[in-house]
Amino acid sequence: MVLYFSSNVVSPAAKVYMGKDKFENEDLIKYGWEEDVWFHVDKLSSAHVYLRLNPGQTWDNIPQPLLDDLAQLVKANSIEGNKKNNLTIIYTPWSNLKKTGDMDVGQVSFKNNKLVKRVYVSERINDIVNRLNKTKVEQFPDLAQEKMLHERDLRKDQRSQETKKQQEEFTRIQELKQKAAEKSYASIFENADMRVASNYRNLDYDEDVNAIEEDFM
Repeated sequence: MVLYFSSNVVSPAAKVYMGKDKFENEDLIKYGWEEDVWFHVDKLSSAHVYLRLNPGQTWDNIPQPLLDDLAQLVKANSIEGNKKNNLTIIYTPWSNLKKTGDMDVGQVSFKNNKLVKRVYVSERINDIVNRLNKTKVEQFPDLAQEKMLHERDLRKDQRSQETKKQQEEFTRIQELKQKAAEKSYASIFENADMRVASNYRNLDYDEDVNAIEEDFM
């Protein structure tokens, strides 16, 4: 079972979820999305809480009100951490999570410690926790299937964007060719006009010479 929450401190509302226990956390680690950000109490056991970023958002630019929501939810779902003040919550992209065979169930480490950020929590704020809990929904998703469909959609979108980019490039090249052709035609007509003008000047010159010759005759 996966617990889903909604944070309305941003628009559109942020999707937040977590596993019910450490065994379910294993599935969340395995089937997370690239858009997911993982949250956990530092140095204490707690729920693995995930934020699914909306399009255009980045993990290192999460608005502070949303960070506060995530931090409070993590603290509230830590047996030991919920009783303590002055906690540190760590977070990192899902893709930075590292799982090896010798780790306990639900345990993770990081591929790159430089990609781990921290948010400080001085105390529990019940208003935030209660607001989030009112949005809680329990579901039993097929995480593997969801991830497969999501990645398929991503590939489809990528192909669509590549096709659009190719079409735009083709159109740009055709426009350049058209402009080049128009410039070439303009050059041809300009040269033709110059030749015609030159012929007119030569004709006038010949007529003037003939007129002079007639006068002498």
